[in-house]
Parts: sequence; C-alpha cells; structure tokens
Amino acid sequence: MRAVIAREPGGPEVLTVTETDAPVAGPGEVVIDVVATAVNKADTLQRMGFYPPPPGESDILGLECSGRIASLGEGVEGFTVGQEVCALLASGGYAEQVRVPAGQVMPVPEGIDLVSAAALPEVACTVWSNVFMLAGLQPGERFLVHGGAGGIGTFAIQLATALSARVFTTAGSEEKLRVCRDLGADVALNYRDEDFVEVLKAAGGADVILDNMGAKYLGRNVDALATQGRLVVIGMQGGTKGELDLGTLLRKRAAVLATSLRARPTEEKAAICASVVEHVWPLVADGSIKPVIHTVLTLERAGEAHTLVDESTHIGKVLLTTLPALP
Repeated sequence: MRAVIAREPGGPEVLTVTETDAPVAGPGEVVIDVVATAVNKADTLQRMGFYPPPPGESDILGLECSGRIASLGEGVEGFTVGQEVCALLASGGYAEQVRVPAGQVMPVPEGIDLVSAAALPEVACTVWSNVFMLAGLQPGERFLVHGGAGGIGTFAIQLATALSARVFTTAGSEEKLRVCRDLGADVALNYRDEDFVEVLKAAGGADVILDNMGAKYLGRNVDALATQGRLVVIGMQGGTKGELDLGTLLRKRAAVLATSLRARPTEEKAAICASVVEHVWPLVADGSIKPVIHTVLTLERAGEAHTLVDESTHIGKVLLTTLPALP
C-alpha cells in the first residue's frame, strides 16, 4: 500500500510517499481502507523529529482517518466489513490502510460525507475529553480557547456554544476573528493587539481555558482564570518551561491540568470515543456542529498540506485523501 513517511527529520520536503506492507488486524482490531486523513500540529512535530509515535506504533504519520472497514480481527463485534467509519489513531493515517483498536473506531455521524468525517475524530476527542470530561465545563460558564480558527478551536467554539457556555477566543487576523464569531464565539480577540487577560478579568474570569501554547501563555492564563477556574494545557507550541505563580492558584483555588491524547492507554481512548459518540455525534448530526475544512489535497501533496499548517494560514482542518481525485 501507499503511505507517507518522513525520510528524516526536517521540513515538509522530507515527506515522501512510499510502498509498505499492508496491515493485518490482530485480536480486537480492525483494518480500515482509508479514504481521508487530517493534518494535525502533532504530525508536523513528528516530521521534525520532536514527537515520535508511542512505542510499537507505526512511523507513518496521521492521528485520525475516515474510510471503510476492510477486515475485522478476532473478537471484534459491532462492526461490519464495508461499514463507513472514522477513527482516532496513534499513528498510520497517511496511508491507504490502517490498523486500529476497535474501541477507537466510531461510526460516521449522520449527514457527514466520508471525506469530511476525517476532520472529526482528533478534535472531537480532544475537546470533549479535556473541556468537558476533565475540566467539567458547565452551561453558563465562561470558556476561553486559544487559536480559535484552527482545527481544535473551530470545534471547541461550536461544541461549547451548543452546550450553552459563554465562549471567548483568540486569533491573529480579522478574517479568522470573523470566522470565530460566525461559529458562535461571543468574544473574539486579536492576540496581536488585544489583551485577553484584561478582557477576561473584566468579564469575571475564565472558568475553563483550553491552551495549546504551553509555557508562553502559562502565567497569563492563570491570571485570566476565575475563582475555581481550570486551565487545561494540551500543547507546547510556546515552549515547555514556564513560571507558575502558586500564590495566585491558591488564592483562586484554581487548577492547572496538562494532558495528551496520543499516548493514553487503549482503554482510555476507547472510553473517550464511546463518550464522543454518545454526547457529541448527535450535535454533529443535527447541524449544531459542522466540520470546518480549509482544503482537501491528495496524499501525494502531503508536503503542501504541512506547509499550510506550519504557516498557520489555514482556517479549520487540512485534509489528505487517498482518492485519485475528489468526487
């Protein structure tokens, strides 16, 4: 089968399409004929050599996919060969086939086409598990998500809005701010010339913050929290080491939570996927949440897709398809 790998650590030019052995489903696993996958920031970090796959996982890039089930491993129930599905992966999505634990395979939400479904698993599982399962965002609470025009941001805005939170977000251009407002953000701030800390303080503080910047925003995020606020850090784009004011945390009775999804045990990922299907997929099916897709490119154009994500010029998700041409 065809698959995309990084020949060596480096820029988008190191990505190459190669021929490799097709996967075989083991006990409790399925093999999916991949129709589409998505480019995530984690993929660009892996390409540069900074985010290797978990031990025992494929070095093929790709943390999510959509497609049709090709085969079922021993003991797998509830799925049929040929069924249209999407899946959360530890790796392997940039390929014509991928092997995945059955618990991480989800039906395609009603009303979503198979290519677009590739934009959903990683963002849905990330946002639902961190903002709602972990941080416990409640209706009426104030929620801040940084990078509102990205894949995580566009989904988080829609989900928090659908569940009756008051949504604040940051972005870096007027076009991106407009998109955030259109998706339901109550307040969209240009981080280049507006101070989200002062805005949130004036509003009473953020009850939950979802942050992918890490060290760069750590102190300011804590300052922006409300009493009993929860800061969830899911990325390190702004560095790994920052100073934490424990006095402020104690005074606010606040919490800083840091999580990753990729390296979690299979059982935890399965529980997250099941919760997403139960609580989030109905909101996708009724149109409350829609996948936001910037562009869809063929697998051979993975380097071009990574350039878009590296430059942060995209809005929503950048997808890759194994189809020779889009329908």
